[in-house]
Amino acid sequence: MTFRELHFADEPLLLPNAWDVGSALAFAAAGFPAIGTTSFGVNASGGRPDAEGASRDATVALVRAIAPLPAYITADIEDGFSDDPAEVADLVASLGADGVNLEDSAGGRLVDPAIPAAKIAAIRAAAPDVFVNARADAYWFHEDDTVDAVVERAKRYADAGADGIFVPGVTDPSTIADLAAAIPLPLNVLVVPGLSLDDLQSLGVRRVSTGSLPYRVAIDAAVDVAEALRERREVPSATSYAVAQQRLLDFARSTPRG
Repeated sequence: MTFRELHFADEPLLLPNAWDVGSALAFAAAGFPAIGTTSFGVNASGGRPDAEGASRDATVALVRAIAPLPAYITADIEDGFSDDPAEVADLVASLGADGVNLEDSAGGRLVDPAIPAAKIAAIRAAAPDVFVNARADAYWFHEDDTVDAVVERAKRYADAGADGIFVPGVTDPSTIADLAAAIPLPLNVLVVPGLSLDDLQSLGVRRVSTGSLPYRVAIDAAVDVAEALRERREVPSATSYAVAQQRLLDFARSTPRG
């Protein structure tokens, strides 16, 4: 299946989000057909807050590093790292990703939908094969967080050439169902506690992203290992050093270094 076709498969596309090469290698080894990046994880790995546009260079480097993996790669590019649609389009066209997520917020607030719509149109012209997942942040920031308002934004983005709509922060089942029914593109949501993939599929969801959850769980697990040793508890098991090292060796051998 192509990356686009994965959004219309028999079940929702479950998209794990990587923050570095090691996490992407692990997701690929687990057989996931597509892997996303997470701006939170990429930013946090460099000691930076999320959503301030600081992840551009690290995201570009990560996407280009993991592009050879046997999985489709989609990049979280925040708001495109620029207010200039042409600059955003040039970035996407040169990135080498199969898809991108583009936010309709900046500085923790929604922006005029005409701004992301212009960026989407520019991306569509410059990189017609890239799957553009337009992110509507109304529920994320609790601003204009009604079905009608989000659907209106989604239709603006669809008209501009978006391929999918991402609505993070929405968790109410009836709201999810209403959005899926009204939005004319595949609906993407974050993992919703208490709702399985089957539940989300029954509500009309076509893509489910893990977002920064794997990164945050990994950090918690790392602390738990140290605390287990300190508290004389049993240390949890993990992928062996040999297996993890072999993944990196295989990756290094298969990836030309210029």
